[in-house]
Amino acid sequence: MSILFKNGTVINASGRQTADVSVCDGKIIKVAENITPDSGTKVIDCKNMLVLPGAIDAHTHFETTVLVGPDNVPYTSADDFFTGTRAAACGGVTTVIDFVTPARGQSLMEALNNRKKAAGSKACIDYSLHMGLTEQSDTVIEEMRDVVDAGVSSFKVFMTYAIRLSDEELLRVLTRSRELGAITMVHAEAHEELEQNRTDFITQGKTSPWYHYLSRPESVETKGAERAIKLAVVAGAPLYIVHLACSGGMKAVEKAQKDGHEIFAETCPQYLHFTSDVYKRTDAENFVCSPPVKDEKSREALWQGIKNGSIATVATDHCPFNLAEKALGKNNFTKIPNGVMGVENFYPYMLSAANEGRISYECAVKLCCSNPADIFKLSPNKGSITPGADADIVVYDPAKEFLISQKNMHSSVDYTIWEGVALKGYPVQTYSRGKLVYNNGDFTGGTGGRFYWGVQGDGSTVPFFHNRYSRTVPLYLPLYPPCTYF
Repeated sequence: MSILFKNGTVINASGRQTADVSVCDGKIIKVAENITPDSGTKVIDCKNMLVLPGAIDAHTHFETTVLVGPDNVPYTSADDFFTGTRAAACGGVTTVIDFVTPARGQSLMEALNNRKKAAGSKACIDYSLHMGLTEQSDTVIEEMRDVVDAGVSSFKVFMTYAIRLSDEELLRVLTRSRELGAITMVHAEAHEELEQNRTDFITQGKTSPWYHYLSRPESVETKGAERAIKLAVVAGAPLYIVHLACSGGMKAVEKAQKDGHEIFAETCPQYLHFTSDVYKRTDAENFVCSPPVKDEKSREALWQGIKNGSIATVATDHCPFNLAEKALGKNNFTKIPNGVMGVENFYPYMLSAANEGRISYECAVKLCCSNPADIFKLSPNKGSITPGADADIVVYDPAKEFLISQKNMHSSVDYTIWEGVALKGYPVQTYSRGKLVYNNGDFTGGTGGRFYWGVQGDGSTVPFFHNRYSRTVPLYLPLYPPCTYF
């Protein structure tokens, strides 16, 4: 089917142009002024609209089970791959990257294939996967190559929780990832300090959600980020710090980048919008996530990191649980399943920030589309409105006023931390590979998302890794120049 998006303003990370966009069989064919439609072409009038690439949420946790509290009570996140990707599509997201978390002793490939099967039968949009490493052994190190050959470009490790890796183990993963052309992602918090804080507060009977924040303060995250960066420098390997939330971590990232190291930072919209004061609210348990939302100084530092190019991506860490589950830990933060929602909100939120003049639209596209596509090897088919790319397109109305409410979201979770937040501008249509999946408030798609990795513009398969993480040319320099204003 042929579609022509006419009379819109096309926004890419590199700039904007008044142009038409021609689409055929799910691919962008041409971007130019005054394209004449062929017979039978469906014409979408985009006058006064922006035509944007679909966003890539590089950090989601659909149908993920976590163990909570001293009794290891299992909770499964509220969205499965269908409801989660449905919500994503309705927020202008056309690709998500979720996680594989192998059980101890389980083959990485077995876990990967199981996760692909679960996602492939339900996903409404395209998806990729990060491989979590929950332990280290010679077998795991060897199997990392099989994972890379199967199309996974990233390995995630933790510096806290029961599945944390030691410094020596993390260094080994960094080195192996570098050898394979992959990138290591890290949840960076100082485990020892965190656990001591938790123990002290529990002993003192200080168990309200406010003490979730105080047990994981700015210093805990800063020390974790600094240590992870030092290990990456020793390994000569690229590092991607997930859900960066604090000013100290931001400083560590900026320093490493200035010194020429390939350090990438991801932040999330909850850290850009809220402050730690949410943990004093009567519904504080609903905001419990890890790392927790930090202070105002950190919020401003993250926005500055976006403006100066030190923040590489914005993603969500979407892992919500329903109200009844959150409420079970209202008086004991150790019993609250950690996680908040955001997959339907983050692209509209960043575009609203652009609409209001805080950043440029090009910056929003860079953070939410082109940078994650480049880092996680989804380019050239994802992340831009260019000939040969997939027709993952969002039609955005900058004049549309939108008030976020659980009632107008498309997730299966029964509340939203974004309740009552007003946005200036909102997506009115989302196309996934040329198929209309969201139209003016309604989900119009279905299942059919595909696992995506390493193809050229002509669709032929290419080697997935090509030594793009060169130590001689730091990757962040060309990718992340400062975000400019209009």
